[in-house]
Amino acid sequence: MEASGLEWLLVPMQQLVSWGAAGAMVFGGVVPYIPQYRDIRRTQNAEGFSTYVCLVLLVANILRILFWFGRRFESPLLWQSIIMIITMLLMLKLCTEVRVSNELNIKRRSFAAADSKDEEIKAPPKRSYLDFDLNYFWHWSKFTDYVQCVLTFTGVTGYITYLWLDSSLFVETLGFLAVFTEAMLGVPQLYRNYQNRSTEGMSVKMVLMWTSGDTFKTVYFILNQAPFQFSICGLLQVFVDIAILLQVYLYSYYPQKPTSHTAHPASTKAL
Repeated sequence: MEASGLEWLLVPMQQLVSWGAAGAMVFGGVVPYIPQYRDIRRTQNAEGFSTYVCLVLLVANILRILFWFGRRFESPLLWQSIIMIITMLLMLKLCTEVRVSNELNIKRRSFAAADSKDEEIKAPPKRSYLDFDLNYFWHWSKFTDYVQCVLTFTGVTGYITYLWLDSSLFVETLGFLAVFTEAMLGVPQLYRNYQNRSTEGMSVKMVLMWTSGDTFKTVYFILNQAPFQFSICGLLQVFVDIAILLQVYLYSYYPQKPTSHTAHPASTKAL
């Protein structure tokens, strides 16, 4: 009787823990970006945020979704990718609006060329993605241009995946690329900090969340004997997070350039 009573108690507890873990897996990845989003809206300054972080996560999660069609992994990981894509699009929308509103240069840059002569006459000359000028890639002036780029990438990679879905080598390579791309998440911000010689306005809380989450994930891979590339990419991701935290210490205690003064001294740049 005692054993059956204990089992009656443990079963729902295990179910709750399972649901909680699944929920944390789905939404945990977007939590660090909530304070980031709020900071950008509050300060109306996205200068310190590298939108290439959004590019990395969009590519990684699109590839992970395509990988799911070749190897059906756990559904919480699939939903995590969908939620992350939506979150990154919202971040891009806000950053683009803020950057354009603060931009003194009236030139507009776009993913595609102007559709008509009327548009070219009414609007200032546009840089075209079709010019293949890498200096303007992922620096467009409208959110719709980013959406077009993401849809184009999804369509091309989806078509290639459909053609090669029967190849186990292709599917495994696709999964590796998804994991490796996500491991490069912090590299754009690492490079942005190096360019600015400063981490001013960067959300340290966000990087700490990255580090704790990536450390937990990597330990999980190792303890559960996940595929070798998962553990290696996890360790690489933790290394990049630690490098960013070292930049925070270095540039805070050994400034590399004079502190800039803006019209809104209380505002901060948002990562």
